[in-house]
Parts: sequence; structure tokens; C-alpha cells
Amino acid sequence: MGRGHHLACQAGCRNPGTVSPNASHNPAGSDCVLRPGYGACAMIARSLYRISTVLAAPFIARYMKQRLAEGKEDPHRFCERQGKATLPRPKGPLIWIHAASNGEAMSALPLIDLLLERDPNGHVLLTTGTVTSARLMADKLPARAMHQFVPVDRSAWVASFLSHWKPDAGIWVESEFWPALIWEMRAAGKPVALVNGRVSKRSLARWRRIPGIAADLLAGFSPCLAQSPADADHLKDLGAYQAECVGNLKLSVAALPADADALSAEQAVLDGRPVWLAASTHPGEEDIVAEAHEKLRETVPSVVTILVPRHPKRGGEISERLTRRGLKVAQRSMGQTISGETDILVADTLGELGLFFRLARVAFIGGSLQGNHGGHNPIEAARLGCAPLYGPDMANFSTVAADLDAAKGAVTVANAKDLADHVARLLTDDQARNQLVIAAQRVAQEGEGTALRVLARLEPVLPPVTPRPKGDG
Repeated sequence: MGRGHHLACQAGCRNPGTVSPNASHNPAGSDCVLRPGYGACAMIARSLYRISTVLAAPFIARYMKQRLAEGKEDPHRFCERQGKATLPRPKGPLIWIHAASNGEAMSALPLIDLLLERDPNGHVLLTTGTVTSARLMADKLPARAMHQFVPVDRSAWVASFLSHWKPDAGIWVESEFWPALIWEMRAAGKPVALVNGRVSKRSLARWRRIPGIAADLLAGFSPCLAQSPADADHLKDLGAYQAECVGNLKLSVAALPADADALSAEQAVLDGRPVWLAASTHPGEEDIVAEAHEKLRETVPSVVTILVPRHPKRGGEISERLTRRGLKVAQRSMGQTISGETDILVADTLGELGLFFRLARVAFIGGSLQGNHGGHNPIEAARLGCAPLYGPDMANFSTVAADLDAAKGAVTVANAKDLADHVARLLTDDQARNQLVIAAQRVAQEGEGTALRVLARLEPVLPPVTPRPKGDG
């Protein structure tokens, strides 16, 4: 009996011993895989999911209302979460890319550029689910690419979304697999692909609890491109036998931009003071950074710390807490700038991380010391000549971190003292810092061709390139 069929049958069939006549052979071997969209087990799983979303409607409404109150939804664009578009669909081919939040959207940018270059008459729709990612993409998406919030995964809202946008193909980035979105795309006869697929050990355990849905969803991705061999194995274990690894898009991210005038102005204000950066911090990490700064002043008295919270709305709260510690704090969103007495700049703005990486010599990558956030992308620091440090939790970037560690292109820290000691060493030892940066940049360079390889694997499922208008040179 095929493993994929066995997984699907566990969702609700009592007799898994009979192979479905709709099963097809896995081209990579002799196992039998349930074709996506076929089989009683898959239909049962889909029906149960749809019924559950209908029954959960009051709870979904209450949850979304709470998110609105907490500022986690954009009140002016909330209708997008219900599948109602706020932009017209452009004429011509449209490729839809879904990325959960900031990191996934950033890793998709090189691919978006290539897709638009491939077809000068084509368009890309990028969906995400967070307010911060929407604001970030507003300044980063190229012409002919647009952003919408992804609809909540209810069949009626998904149908409304697809009815308006009519995408020619769907591309999922990493690991946010909303069943209704995927099923409705396939029901419309449109190809769905997965790029930079990732399944952590935690996610693997959760998906194994609903193996029928997992197998049905993942087996439908073609191509199914994982960001690492380990992720490819996890995807295969869940029923995506077609999974393969062609590289990690996170290594393809371009150097973050910065305003040249702003850079010159900040460099003049700093006047040669040593700077280190704590990038994309989460709750609990700001106190660690503050303690590290206090220890740093013992060996590097003129040091300046730039702290960039992952969620800028926390800037006021962070500034107040650091001030209560007796630190001199400037809050960028309030128009405050670094002075000769400033200890920490709380850079609670969006889209300026490239500026701060250029000002700093060393960068701690947040989301890696507190709260099980899985870290953020250290390649962004490496590309701009910043020595990357991070905590032990780099689950979301495990392959990147492993490559950096093997190349001695990063340092793992465990606590505030550890962080302070390594920052002090790298700020005062130019040779050690330069060696680390060079090693990190070599790792980054190895991934520069990943987006092109991904595009080549996507080619069979992309819409045909539309002819150029007559007279267009």
C-alpha cells in the first residue's frame, strides 16, 4: 500500500488497506501516492475542514475583531481579509505569491524581480498576513507588483478573492499552508507551487496529527522546492514525494538599501563612535541588549547601541523601560536623534534597517534569544559588512546558521554577558571582525544563484510569456 494513501486514509477512512484506484505511482520510486484532489479520504478531510470553518465563524469574527483592536489588522484594508479586493486586477498574466510575513516576503523579492523580467507584460500579486509586512512591501515592491492581505481561510472569502484576481498560478513561500486557498486554486485548475519550503520539527509534529490533510495539500505542489535537504525530507515524510532542494532563497536577498543623505548625516553625528546594532528584537531581548550595553561601556566607553524592534509599535514601551534603567535613549519615531550623550537609539521605524547595518560594525540578530521566534536573516547583516551574532534559536534559518557556523562566519551568544564580550571583541579587534565578515559574505555569495534556479524549476507551471506590443523595440 502506498504511503501517501495510507497517510490520507488516516484522516477518516476506517479501511486503509485498500489502495484507491485514483492513486498514481511516485515517479521517484515504487510507493503509491494519492493524487491531489482525488479519493474518498481527501474529500472527507476537505469536507471536515470546510464544516469546521463554518462552525467556527463566530470565533473567527471575535478573533479578527480583537486583532483590529490590538492594531494587528489595518482597519482601512480589513475587507481584504474577507476576500474583497481594494485594487483592480491588471490585464494580462498574473502570478500570485503568498508569503506569511516580513521574512518570507523579503526572500521572495529576488524571485518577483525575475518573474517580472521574464514577462514584461505580466504582473505579480503578493499576499501577506501582517500589517508590518504590508508597510514594508509598500516601499519595496517593483512596478507591476502589488500587495493585498491574504483572506482568512474561509471558503466563501477565498472564492471571492480568487474570483476577482483570477491568478494564472500560485506560489507559496516557506510554510504557511492554508487549506482552502490551496484547494480552491486546484479546483480552478490552476497550478500551485511551493518555494523555499520549510517544515520545522515542531510543525512536522503538528502536521502528523492531521496526516490526511497534510498529504493532500503537499502532494499538490509542483514543483515542491525545499530550502534545505532536511526540509525536503520532512515534506516527503508528510506525503510530498516530489520535494527537492535547489537552494535557499534567503541567501539571495539583495543588500538592503539606505538613503545616502541620511547615512552621511548619521555618520557625521556619530563622529567615529563605535556602533553595534540589535536588529529585529522581540520582547525580553531588549533587556538583554540593555544589560549588554551597560557591560560594554566598561571596555568601550563611547559605544552606541542601535536597537531596532521587530515590531515598531513597541518603540515607546521599549524607550520608557530603557530610560528607567538610567540609560540615555533617543526614539527615532519621535524625531529624536543621537547626541553625544546617547546610549541607545531605539529605531522604531520601518524600512531603515539597511541604514543601520551600514552604521554598525557588529549586529546581533534578534528573535534568537527569547520567546521561540526562530531568529531572523543574518545574511542581511553579512551583505553590508556587519559581523553577525545570534542566539541559539535560529530554527527559521537553521540551514543558513549552520552554513555560517561551519564557515566561522557568525558567533552564537547565550546571554547578556556573552553578547557584551563578543561585541567588545569584534568592535576592538579589526582583524577578527574582518575575518568573520569575509567568511559570512562567502556564504552569502554561494546562494546568489538560487532565485534563478527556482525560476527555472517554476517555468513549466508559469503562464506563457505574452508577446510584446508591435513596434516595441
